[in-house]
Amino acid sequence: MTHASEPPFRLRDLGMSVYLPTFLFAVGQGAVIPFTPLYAMDLGASVALASLIVALRGFGMMLFDIPAGILVGSVGERWAMVIGTAILLTVAVGAALTQSPWVFAGLMVIMGFAWAIWQLARLTYVSEQVPLEVRGRALSLLGGTNRVGTAIGPLLGGYLGVQFGLVSSFYLQAALALVATVFMFLLIKECEDRRETVGHGAAHERFWGIITDHRRVFATAGVATLCLSVVRASRQTIIPLWGDHIGLSAAAVGGVFSASSAIDMLLFYPTGAVMDRWGRKWVGIPCLITIAAGLILIPAATTLPLFVAVAMLTGFGNGMGAGINMTLGADFSPAQNRAEFLGVWRLLADVGQLGAGVLLSAITAVATLGLASAATGGVGLLGAVVLWLFVPEPLQRRRARPPEAA
Repeated sequence: MTHASEPPFRLRDLGMSVYLPTFLFAVGQGAVIPFTPLYAMDLGASVALASLIVALRGFGMMLFDIPAGILVGSVGERWAMVIGTAILLTVAVGAALTQSPWVFAGLMVIMGFAWAIWQLARLTYVSEQVPLEVRGRALSLLGGTNRVGTAIGPLLGGYLGVQFGLVSSFYLQAALALVATVFMFLLIKECEDRRETVGHGAAHERFWGIITDHRRVFATAGVATLCLSVVRASRQTIIPLWGDHIGLSAAAVGGVFSASSAIDMLLFYPTGAVMDRWGRKWVGIPCLITIAAGLILIPAATTLPLFVAVAMLTGFGNGMGAGINMTLGADFSPAQNRAEFLGVWRLLADVGQLGAGVLLSAITAVATLGLASAATGGVGLLGAVVLWLFVPEPLQRRRARPPEAA
């Protein structure tokens, strides 16, 4: 953290050590993820198996969130990123060389593990280095940088796929991840005394201590985070499906979703400024309510203009919450065993993402897509109520001179 004898913290101090590596890593991820099912089918997978393989990456992240937190807490952010990158390089090269869809499926689970390590190491570092008063801007900018990278990645991956085949995307991912980690390893400052930030006892003892000591936070703010993850993931699924349901072409649906995402990306820095000026709940609650309203209104969007309006509403709501999950996790995380806490926090968010697909599938199987959309909107409203009534505002009002932000 910044001490009185040190120069004021500036967001530009994270430019080369955090934001540039995040952008590079996100471009690599974006170059691979959209083409994963196509590559799986090139290896001989059926459509059903290809769909499962796509889901396995998210399952791997969820499965290894807590082990990743323990790893980061034990070896530190820099070495955790080295380990995560080594795993990712192995997976990317293995995916490029394998001829078996089943081996590819296993590699996607391991890729989720690598991504969990990298995310947690990066979030732990930013949480420790950035003062509370500018943390909202720092983490919303981090989330926005990641979104820009994942938007550029598919364009680059698609171009390489046409020129050199889909396998080239995995080599690009490996190269960008390596460059990103070199930047972070050389430029980030490891905690000088890890004994101050890592509690005593074995890893499993520290983990259970985190669960016990912070159970109220997980049961309130954690539930709100889970609800936000549900509506965000549902939005990404429902909008394309509803566009197809009302008879729009794939090109039209893609254009609407891209426009919605563009609004999302324009809001990340203003969102961070609001979080730092007025508080986290000033963006968290409107974000949940706005996305929920859009999902509830989906059944009424039976024409193209209405569909565009609802899609833009959900994109606006999602942009309003840029970085909110990371910021709340950083705010509530303790100085000791921070990485283990954030591992549990990430698990809640990933459970929400996976749960969204399960919820949509279950309701659609017995009812309609419109009812499923409205039901997930109800989850968003529940999250807003929990955040409003049961979660204390993390931003402390008592502060002297704010650190320089730019």
